[in-house]
Amino acid sequence: MDTGTYRDAWGIPHLRAGSARELARAQGRVTAGDRAWQLEVERHRAQGTSASFLGAPALSWDVLARRARLADTAVRCFAALDGRDPETADWLRAYTDGVNEGLARTGAPEFARTALTPGRWEPWTPIAVWLSTHILFAGFPAKLWREQAVRHLGAGAVGLFATDGPGTSGSNGWMLAGERTTTGHALIAGDPHRFIEDPGVYQQIHLSCPEFDVVGLAVPGVPGIAHFGHTGTVAWAITNAMADYQDLYRERLRRTGAGVEALGPDGVWRRAHRHTETVEIAGEEPVEVEVIETERGPVIAGGPEGLDGPDPAPGAPGVPGTPTALALRHPPRVTADLGFSALLPLLRARRVADVDRALDAWAEPVNVVLAADTEGGLLHRVAGRVPVRAEANRIRPVPAWEPGHEWRGRHETPRAGLTDGIAVMANQRGPAAPLGVEFAPPHRADRITALLREKDRWSPSDMPALHMDTHLASAGPLLDHLAALEGLSPAAAELRDRLLSWDRRMDASSTGAAAYAAVRGAVVRRIAAHPAFAALAEPPAYPEVLLPWLALLPRVGFALEHLLTAENLYGVDRPAAVRAAVEEVAAAGPAGTWGDSHRLAPWRALPETSYDEPGLSGDHDCVLCTSPVPGLTDRSARGPAARYVWDLARREDSRWVVPFGASGVPGTPHHRDQLPLWLAGDLVPVVTDFDRLVKETDV
Repeated sequence: MDTGTYRDAWGIPHLRAGSARELARAQGRVTAGDRAWQLEVERHRAQGTSASFLGAPALSWDVLARRARLADTAVRCFAALDGRDPETADWLRAYTDGVNEGLARTGAPEFARTALTPGRWEPWTPIAVWLSTHILFAGFPAKLWREQAVRHLGAGAVGLFATDGPGTSGSNGWMLAGERTTTGHALIAGDPHRFIEDPGVYQQIHLSCPEFDVVGLAVPGVPGIAHFGHTGTVAWAITNAMADYQDLYRERLRRTGAGVEALGPDGVWRRAHRHTETVEIAGEEPVEVEVIETERGPVIAGGPEGLDGPDPAPGAPGVPGTPTALALRHPPRVTADLGFSALLPLLRARRVADVDRALDAWAEPVNVVLAADTEGGLLHRVAGRVPVRAEANRIRPVPAWEPGHEWRGRHETPRAGLTDGIAVMANQRGPAAPLGVEFAPPHRADRITALLREKDRWSPSDMPALHMDTHLASAGPLLDHLAALEGLSPAAAELRDRLLSWDRRMDASSTGAAAYAAVRGAVVRRIAAHPAFAALAEPPAYPEVLLPWLALLPRVGFALEHLLTAENLYGVDRPAAVRAAVEEVAAAGPAGTWGDSHRLAPWRALPETSYDEPGLSGDHDCVLCTSPVPGLTDRSARGPAARYVWDLARREDSRWVVPFGASGVPGTPHHRDQLPLWLAGDLVPVVTDFDRLVKETDV
C-alpha cells in the first residue's frame, strides 16, 4: 500500500496510512496545512483568547468561554477518556501532534496580518473546539426569551414565538430504502444548515488505512468523521434533533471572607468555586473576569451582586428582590464525557448495527441519525444524552435554591422507521419530539416528503432538485391576509394581485419573491413596534453574545406565520399592519429581484476589504434554507454548510459540495472553486480510487 496524501481535481485531501493512529496524525497535519488560520481561530475561541488578536468584538464570546469553563471541561473530558478509552485518547494525541507539525510550517497570510504566531494544540484541544462549536447549538438562551415573554405578556406567551429561530442550527436529511431507488440500494442525502463561514465549517476528506476506508465531512480541528460519512458498506448522516439538554439555574450567591457561597435547594449555603482570569484585548486594556461555579454548574452571567444592569427577572421566585446570577448545566460538564468514544467505531463501521452501537456512546449535540448499509439495513434514531428533570427546567431558568430541579438520569433515545420507504429529518417534531420544546415548522419536512412521493424510483443524480427546491409554504398566512384586503390604493392593489398570483418560489431571479419579502419585512417591523411588545424591545442585562436570542425583531420575523394565525395577539391589529405594509412597499416602487438583496454574507474572523456577495435563492422555510432575518436584513448568514448524496449501490456515484472550497488559504486555486457549483446546486463527484488521484506527499 502506497501511503501518503493525495488530492483530487478539487483539492480534496485523500489520506492513506498504515494504521488509524498514523492516519490521525496525517489528518491533523493536512488540516493544519489547508486550514491553519481557521484552526487557530477555533483554538483561541475554545480557550477564550480570541479577543487578544480579533479585538473588542470578540470579547463577549471570550468571557462566555471563560465563565462557562469550556477549556476546563475539555481537560476533564480528555482525562476521563484517557482512563476509560485509552485508544481513542491516543488517537487524539496523534491528531494534535499532526496539527502541531502542520502549524509549524504554515504560511497562511492571516498570521502576518495579525502578528499572531500559531500556538500549541494539546490532546484535549479537539474536545474544546467541539464544545465551543456546539455550546450554543441547543439554544439555551431561548429559555431566557421565554422568561422575558411570560414576564411581560403573561403565561400564554410561553410558546408565542416558538420556531426554528435566530441562533439555532438545523439541517435537511432524507433516506430512501432500496425499493425507492433505481439501483435497489438505499440513498441518503441532505444538507446541514449552519452559519456560513469562510473557510467552511465542514472539510471534505477521505481517510484510508487497513482498518477502514471512509469519505465524509470532517469538522476542522476534530479527528475522524462524526456527522456525515460513507465507509463503502454503510453510510450515515445527521440533523439537529432540537432536543433540550442544557439547563439554566438562577443562583443566589453571597460573598464571604473565604470566597463565594451559593444557596442550595436544601436551604444550605455551600462554597462555590471561584477564581479570576484576565482576558487580553487587542488595542485595549485587559479585562478581569470572575469565574464562579456552583454545584449546578458554571455561572455564565452575573455574580453575588446580580447581573450587570437591571435584573431581567427581579424578585426571583422564593426570594423577593434578591439579585440572582445565571448558571449553566450541560451534560459534558456533569459527566466529563463528550461522546468521543463513538468516533473510531464509526470509522470502523461496516453495517448499520455498527453505527447504531457506536452512537450509543454519543453525547452532544443531540442528533437525529439516518444510516443505511449495502445489505439493506436501515436506521432512524436519535443519538445523544438528554437528562431527565422537571418540565420547568426545559422551559425557563429555574431557581437553584428550590428543590425539584435536579437531574435524575437520562432519557432513552427514541427510534423511528420509514414510511413507504422514506424517512425525512428536517428539525420537525419527529422522533425527538419527547426530548425538545421548540422545533422547526413542518414545511421543509413536508415538502421533501411530498417531492419524494412524486416518483417511485430515485437516483443519485435526482437529488440536487430536492436540495435546491425554493417553494415557501409558510407564505400562506400573509398571502391570506393580503387576499382579504379591500379599499387599497391602485398601486397597493396591483402589488397585492401580483403577490396572489406569485408561484411562492423564492428564486433569486424572482421579482415576486422580492416583493413578498419586502411586504413581509414591513409587516414584521409593524408588529414588533406595537406597544404590547415595547418591553421586549429593550435589550435585557445579559451578555452580548446571548442577545441574538433575545432580540424582538428576529423573534417576530421567524415566528410571523404563527403570529399571523394566533387566536389573539395582545391587541395587535394584524389586518391593519398588513394593509400599511403593502401600501408602504407599493409606494416605494419595484424591489428588483430576490437575489438583488438576498445575498450570501459569510462570517470571517478577519473581514475582507472587498467581497462580491452572490445573490441567493431560497428562504428560511424552503428546502433550500438560506436564512434572511425578516424585518432586519435580506442578507443570509446561515444556509447549507455542505450538501451530500450517499449512494449505497456504488460509493463512487456519491456526490458532495461545500460553499467555498477544500482550502482555507486565500488566493489558492481551491479556496473558492466550489462556490459556483454550490450556488447552482451542482455537486462534486466523490472519488475513492487512489489511482485516479495525484500524490502530494508521503505520510
